[in-house]
Amino acid sequence: MQREPKPFGDIAPFASKPGESRGRLHEEPESAYRTVFQRDRDRIIHSVAFRRLKHKTQVFVYHEGDHYRTRLTHSLEVAQIARSISRQLGLNEDLAEALALAHDFGHPPFGHAGEDALAEAMAPYGGFNHNIQSLRLVTALEQRYAAFDGLNLTWETLEGIAKHNGPLCAKGEEDGLDPLLKHYLALHDLEIHTYAGPEAQVAAISDDIAYNNHDIDDGLRAGLFTVDDLMDQPLVGPVLAEVRDLYGDLSRSRLKHETIRRLIDRMVRDLVVESTARIQAASPQSADEVRNAGIPLVGFSDAMQAQEQSLRSFLMRNMYRHDHVVAAADRGKQVVSDLFSRYMAEPSTMPDHWADAAVTKAPQDASRIVADFIAGMTDRFALKEHDRLFSEPR
Repeated sequence: MQREPKPFGDIAPFASKPGESRGRLHEEPESAYRTVFQRDRDRIIHSVAFRRLKHKTQVFVYHEGDHYRTRLTHSLEVAQIARSISRQLGLNEDLAEALALAHDFGHPPFGHAGEDALAEAMAPYGGFNHNIQSLRLVTALEQRYAAFDGLNLTWETLEGIAKHNGPLCAKGEEDGLDPLLKHYLALHDLEIHTYAGPEAQVAAISDDIAYNNHDIDDGLRAGLFTVDDLMDQPLVGPVLAEVRDLYGDLSRSRLKHETIRRLIDRMVRDLVVESTARIQAASPQSADEVRNAGIPLVGFSDAMQAQEQSLRSFLMRNMYRHDHVVAAADRGKQVVSDLFSRYMAEPSTMPDHWADAAVTKAPQDASRIVADFIAGMTDRFALKEHDRLFSEPR
């Protein structure tokens, strides 16, 4: 089913509208020439956390090659896809872009392996979750402004960061929430029992589209699997065959690019058609009605969902569990675990700012400071710190 592209400026009634924003936790004068969501996006781009994404692992550690994705390039790809989908659905592109750019802020070094190690180390102290850490970064740890900690983003952006993957708990089940999240919610209610607004739903599924496709690209580049290995995949195989029918014997790099661009297009088209049908059925007249619809209104068709799950399973078997990737992940986990143990035992080994904050604290409070410090590290800084603390003197 084809769908005519929407013209620029065709805004849906259920889109998040800057003039109707619920505002910021700390009141401040707004810009005369940027909307509140444009301003959020700009604050995110200018943050320290955004720059650090350049040297944080997506799948491959930064020094394994210049062409592999990092958290930064991944986030930029997610933002591009989110803007395209938002344009088609008549949503606020600036808010979707802001959420896409900030969605991975809380990831520690070494990707999911680093998060696993930090979560394990923090288990006695309340745990660790990268989504909650993203919220913590933009509400507390970024310390740039004179009047407040954090970036003082709008309610809509904070809500999207916190719950872009869906409601965080049912009503009455708040006791199981992360302690950091409960502390923030006492100050600023993000309505954790509902789905997120439409732009956050778009950013979340744009993340899926981006990483599935760029992981194919990176996996092929790394030689973890071949084009022929993908031919049996129900989503990828027909597209590969289509490209070969159109162009014949292409070089591997051209075949790969032509296939991936078509895969992204197919996934986006399916998403737009399916989401349009869901929206028409629910007939929301505001972003709040999207939040309270009881189901996500942005999503793939059942057929595409099944194909996407098959591709994820393929990548899990052939890429994420590949010996080379697992070995690097194990090394990253060990680095994070070693650093946490050393900093907890000797807080003074951290840089002065962090050491001063942690050295007199009880273990419960010191652990969070240590976790904040490690979570903010890039891969290369974590490796450098590990060498400093654990290498044998020469």
